[in-house]
Amino acid sequence: MAVFSEIYGAYYRIAARAMREKTVTDDEVYELIRSLGFRDSALFLPQKLLPQNDGSDWGLLRRNADGSLSRITENPPPAVLTLLQKRWLKSKLADPRFRLFFDDETLRRLEERLADIKPLYRLEHFRYFDKFTDGDDYADPLYRENFRVILSAIKSRELLKIAYTSGHDKRICFTCLPLNIEYSEKNDKLRVLTRKYRNGRISSGGVINIGRIDAIERTGRFFTGDINAPFTKPRNSVTVYVASERNAVERFLMAFASYEKRADRDLENGGCVVTLHYDKSDETELLIRLLSFGAAVEILSPGELRRQAAERVARQSELTFKNDE
Repeated sequence: MAVFSEIYGAYYRIAARAMREKTVTDDEVYELIRSLGFRDSALFLPQKLLPQNDGSDWGLLRRNADGSLSRITENPPPAVLTLLQKRWLKSKLADPRFRLFFDDETLRRLEERLADIKPLYRLEHFRYFDKFTDGDDYADPLYRENFRVILSAIKSRELLKIAYTSGHDKRICFTCLPLNIEYSEKNDKLRVLTRKYRNGRISSGGVINIGRIDAIERTGRFFTGDINAPFTKPRNSVTVYVASERNAVERFLMAFASYEKRADRDLENGGCVVTLHYDKSDETELLIRLLSFGAAVEILSPGELRRQAAERVARQSELTFKNDE
């Protein structure tokens, strides 16, 4: 009899986590079920993981003399990749953005291990009709090196000296604290959010396209102050109503998965009211993405963004009818 319906399903992950440590307590098992399981998992899963007198449990844990639990195996469950996971990973290896996160040696080993695996999909299978074609060159050696330096500095809070060329061809150099990396799907570009550092103090900041960076110098100095409250990125918000037709709610939440948001379901008709938080510099891109959902999405507020959307729709309608003539 199969204990798990598929490898690395929810119950497999819970059991594997419970067996990761040499000993666990009953409370820790209950917490794993609560945090990783489904709403009704607590009704039956504890009886399967915790040892039962009648032997009806799965037999994965044994009770110790001190009341704690230990796994029946000497080692924790191994991390096994399914063929589907290997095929997905082989596809991701072809994505230059994915490769930014790994050094050349790691990429070489992955390619060797997956040499005989057929990719799940190929990049040429996808056509993007709403994306600019002058995206960043993610395969450029300088770009990759700059990305890794920035990523490392974000994790360690190291100050960097950055030299870049602005959109007006002006060369700018300054010392900054990098806070976050963002991806613009519309422009196909990566950007870094920074705060300037001068005379021992953090001041104003901005967003820099990584593709415009000419040089980065590590300073070896690290910022130790409060990195949260003073450096919150200025945010705007837009509230929209998403209708239930043609799985619009699911498609909308997936399309805007990277945005901070709040969603309230309309139980009467299945729609959803969603508030998205965004940076002002991304407003045009956000508006275009909202309009791509057509009549399934209505902008409720703010009024200015609603007005811009109406103007764009009216302009598009005029062009359409003009072409028909």
